[in-house]
Amino acid sequence: VRQENIQEVILATNPTVAGEATALFLHRQLASASVRVTRLAQGLPMGSDLEYADEVTLGRALQGRRDF
Repeated sequence: VRQENIQEVILATNPTVAGEATALFLHRQLASASVRVTRLAQGLPMGSDLEYADEVTLGRALQGRRDF
């Protein structure tokens, strides 16, 4: 990462326990590289029904909200 002068690393892991653990591991590994580490937004898919959304999905959708 340092040798290639990379400015940002976008983590795109599955929204599972393993994916979360992988993202956290990579974030910690990249902390000393002075590179911006971001993740893909997570939340509700288009056409989904809020009635069936779990608490974690709703929480992530709220965290990633944007101005309209």
